[in-house]
Amino acid sequence: MTMYSNITSYFLDRNEGSRTALITPERTVTYAELSALSNRSGNALHALGVRSGQRVLLALNDGIEFVAAWYGAQKIGAVTAEVYTFLQPKDYAYFLNYTEAVVVIADATTLGPLREAGARDLVVAGVNQSELRPGEHSLETLLAEASDQLEPVETPDDATAIWKFTTGSTGAPKACTHTRRSPIRSFELYAKEVLGINADDKVLGVPKLFFGYARDLVAMFPFGVGGSGIVFPERTTPELLFRLIAEHRPTILVNVPTMMSAMLAHPSAADQDLSCLRLCTSAGEALPAEVHRKWDETFGVEVVDGIGSSEAYHIFLSNRPGAAKRGSLGREVPGYSARVIDDSGTELPDGEIGTLEVTGPTIAGEYWGDAEKSARTFHGDTLRSGDLFSRDTDGFFTHHGRADDLLKIGGIFVAPSEIENCLLGHPEVVECAALGYEQDGLTRVRAFVVRNGTVTEDELREYGRARLAGHKYPREIVFVDSLPRTANGKLDRRALRTEDR
Repeated sequence: MTMYSNITSYFLDRNEGSRTALITPERTVTYAELSALSNRSGNALHALGVRSGQRVLLALNDGIEFVAAWYGAQKIGAVTAEVYTFLQPKDYAYFLNYTEAVVVIADATTLGPLREAGARDLVVAGVNQSELRPGEHSLETLLAEASDQLEPVETPDDATAIWKFTTGSTGAPKACTHTRRSPIRSFELYAKEVLGINADDKVLGVPKLFFGYARDLVAMFPFGVGGSGIVFPERTTPELLFRLIAEHRPTILVNVPTMMSAMLAHPSAADQDLSCLRLCTSAGEALPAEVHRKWDETFGVEVVDGIGSSEAYHIFLSNRPGAAKRGSLGREVPGYSARVIDDSGTELPDGEIGTLEVTGPTIAGEYWGDAEKSARTFHGDTLRSGDLFSRDTDGFFTHHGRADDLLKIGGIFVAPSEIENCLLGHPEVVECAALGYEQDGLTRVRAFVVRNGTVTEDELREYGRARLAGHKYPREIVFVDSLPRTANGKLDRRALRTEDR
């Protein structure tokens, strides 16, 4: 039997109108205000010709307009997709061609690059109508002319509602297509059962809202219980986070390992009061055990580390509050099962490293436009990932990187994460990445290190040599100011290899 639903009705419209939905640098927004604005946004999109099943691309900074436009598009049955606001015109051209979006919503930051990329039918926030070109529309003008009343379009639960893009770290980003069931089930199984999210929670996100991990945890999952999210347009920095935490006293911090390292390295880290936080989530990439240890010692805020993917919609493996194991990504989220398998699909014994296979209720239908890759990856409600994992006897899963990141040294496969986690144990190492290089026909290890101190190459090499097997420790140490990252904050090994040439 086909079921029908609407994401906006489920997460936004059923809340008590007087409760706070969003907190911004300028003001707080109630659920009644956000619902009315999302209705105006939906009506404006409909007036521009957007219909159920068609795509709307959001390319604007975090704020009320972003959230209202997203929910407005969902309310009329459109399919939403989001992109980072600091891309190059060639990147926007790719997303414009790939999505074939009926309408693109931009702002002052993205207007120029989108124009250069050839975008048409732009709806632009925060720019005067007089500065716009023919065919471009002021979002504020459209909203002022639109009604704040809108009936939801209820579409089949198996219809695509959300596009979540892969990071693009191993190729051009692809859209994983998700139905309306995915966010609802992820909210029920992860946000409620694992995090225990409740109406008193205020959630502050480190990544921007274009990244589904942050969008869901800041502007969707809290709404499912009447909680609130904190949004801001600026680039995220440790200084800004410390200020927002002091000002708004959130209860949940949605974090990534890169920013956790940056917060720890900040000169004022030891003086910060993070006692308002009941937990800090970590995802996007595996959290090194040494970074976790330093966080516990410095801030004393419990970290709930987990892993999700665009392919599985959100988090499917996670530690639990009060039951975390450093260096691991926890156990299966309720409703999911996971296996570590070999190349033939046979499940491996505990302790052995293999490919992770995940089964659950939020697996994407396909990679849009890539039938061959879809067939290799998606098998009904089962996802065969490209990530290497092991499971211990207690059922905790540990990430060992991607199969194409492994180094073969002396005939033995080595996970770069093992080398990186070792070096991160040094008190002056903030971040590091280990890559292989060829010397006299042999593979050696080179470590790129961001340091916060005066440790030398020789000292750090000896530090690794004393703690790693002889074939694993890095022969070369290269000190850098920063490591290349994807827009989602993941280490971009492909870019690092390019820079290393």
